[in-house]
This record gives sequence, C-alpha cells and structure tokens, in this order.
Amino acid sequence: MTREQTATDLLDVAGETFAAEAGITLEDKPAPLYRLLVLSVLLSSRVQAKLGTRACRELVESDLGTPDKMGAATHQQVHDALDRAKFLSKDQTADALIEGAQLVTDRWKGDLRGMRSEADGDAGRLADLLTEVPRLGPVGASIFTREVQAVWPEFRPYLDGKATEGATAVGLPQDADELAALVPADDLARFAAALVRAGLSDDVAEQVGT
Repeated sequence: MTREQTATDLLDVAGETFAAEAGITLEDKPAPLYRLLVLSVLLSSRVQAKLGTRACRELVESDLGTPDKMGAATHQQVHDALDRAKFLSKDQTADALIEGAQLVTDRWKGDLRGMRSEADGDAGRLADLLTEVPRLGPVGASIFTREVQAVWPEFRPYLDGKATEGATAVGLPQDADELAALVPADDLARFAAALVRAGLSDDVAEQVGT
C-alpha cells in the first residue's frame, strides 16, 4: 500500500475533526471559533476525548456557547452543564471557562479573529496567545491550532507531535512536511485528527491495514 493510499484510508476511517465530533460546524466566525476554544480547554484536561467533546456539546446546548453567555453565567450553571456531561474537575474548569470568556470579551471583543490578526500566521505566537486563556496549556494550544487550520489556512500545515506519533502507528513518516504532502491542503485538519486517533487507538491502525 502506498503512503497516499494509507493517508486516504486513514481519512475515511478516522477523519472527523474533534470539533465536528463536538457538534461544532467550524467557520471563521465568532461563535464557532469560541466553541473550538472551549473544546480545546476541555481537552487540555487529562480526560478522554469523548468526555471533552460531550462536555462541549452540553455547554453549547445549555446556551453557553458564546463568550457573552459564558461570561455572564454563574459558576453553578457551568458546573451543572459539565456535571451532566460527566466531566471531571468541574469546579476548576467552570471557573476557568467563565474567566476565559471574560478574557476573550475584554481583549478581542468576543471575536477570536482578533487573535488571528495578532498571531499573523505565526503558530508560535498563536500558541502564546492561546495559553493566556485559563486552563489552556500547550496541549490545548496544539489542539486549537490543529483544528483551526481548516479555516485559518495561514497556519497550514500544522501537524504536531501527537499527529506525528500517530503517523508511526500507521506506517507513515514522522516529518510534518512529508505528511502534509499526502493529502489536499483543505483536508489537513481532518488528517491531523485522524493521525491523533491512530496514535490513541489500535483499532484505527488495524482498519487502515497495518
């Protein structure tokens, strides 16, 4: 099997972004970008991805999917939504999400496209800005950048260590540029998510024939 075929099979098997799994239709607009930020905070905690995506869905369904709504929410409202999703670390996470929403509102007027402009295509600068958000560390910054490259193409290709680790599991090279050449540019966010899943699940590797 060629590398290109392996990449195509991997996209077929596991090429759903984590944003899509969380019910986010990602666009370069304030609400979906903020929801991706929330998802990145949730996935920064050492929880299973399914817990984080489920918690993000619950927050959005609880009308907490915009920075103004989250920033105006009480600790108990956010805590209860996280509890319904069976999320761990509910107290600290609820406080962090409210504080983060206030930061987004105060610094970027509720619109993360302002963060995009500040980063100016520099993934390192974007990571610095992202890690100013409470409870969003380097892991969460990488998650956000992997996913947002779908709508912020100036950050392509972004294939971090988690993605390149997954590449090994399916017999693909670890070099980010070599990996990026295997799929169309518009599929890079999906490919990154699929590679991460390949590193987390033996079942994915088995389904692509390795």
